[in-house]
Amino acid sequence: MNKPKAAAELAERFGEALRRIRETRPLVHHMTNYVVMNDTANVTLHVGALPVMAHAAEEVEEMVGLAGALVLNPGTLSPDWVEAMLKAGRRANELGVPVVLDPVGAGATRFRTESNLRLLDQLKVAVIRGNSGEIGALSGAGGVVRGVESVEGVDDPVAVAVRLARERRAVVAITGPRDVVADGHRVLGVDNGHERLTTITGTGCMATTMVAVFAAVEPDHLVAAAGGLACFGLAAEQAAAEAKGPASFKVALFDRLFGLTPEELAEGARVVWLEPSEPGGED
Repeated sequence: MNKPKAAAELAERFGEALRRIRETRPLVHHMTNYVVMNDTANVTLHVGALPVMAHAAEEVEEMVGLAGALVLNPGTLSPDWVEAMLKAGRRANELGVPVVLDPVGAGATRFRTESNLRLLDQLKVAVIRGNSGEIGALSGAGGVVRGVESVEGVDDPVAVAVRLARERRAVVAITGPRDVVADGHRVLGVDNGHERLTTITGTGCMATTMVAVFAAVEPDHLVAAAGGLACFGLAAEQAAAEAKGPASFKVALFDRLFGLTPEELAEGARVVWLEPSEPGGED
């Protein structure tokens, strides 16, 4: 495989997906935490999709039937919320709606870890997006989480992502200085992003929302996950160039998501193939 050419073709697919998002405006159903609810709704809206935040068990099955993707983010979890997430996830599985899980704080407490494992055991999850500590905790590969922050990641994120992807038959995205995205056979590295994303809360959750928005229009979930992360990271790079601090960075980030064009994404996405790079693990 000509990797530079293949990477350029991927970047073009990211741009095409962004164009479809703007044209079709898919509904993304979020079952997410109180801390990020407003921000993830705005990220969804600014990139071109439609957000809905619905948690009541009495309506989640009906709501997910209208959606192009379902986000499960148990960051401020309670037993009732977990049951509602399972209910929504089962209905999404029946309808073929992709489920994107953000295992916020997995590894920090037994309740968080067990709840996320329960979601993975009982649902077909299309994409798992977490930081290195969270994914390490779910995979059994180590990693330390304090609160919801990763304070110690896994030693080999590519190997961990590939292994968990194969075990769970899902795309796994470990976000960090280089985002690693794997489906068990193919592995991508996404190098877009900026350190200022660490200065405001909820940017991991926003990244998960971007993955879900792309998954609503792109059936190849490896491409959707990498495309959503590249789009979010590129907007962050552009925002950092004009921001004076965390508050202005957040405003600029939303503005850049709103203004980013498919052509800019196709040109600015920095994606690389990692090993294994092709279906079946061939290079």
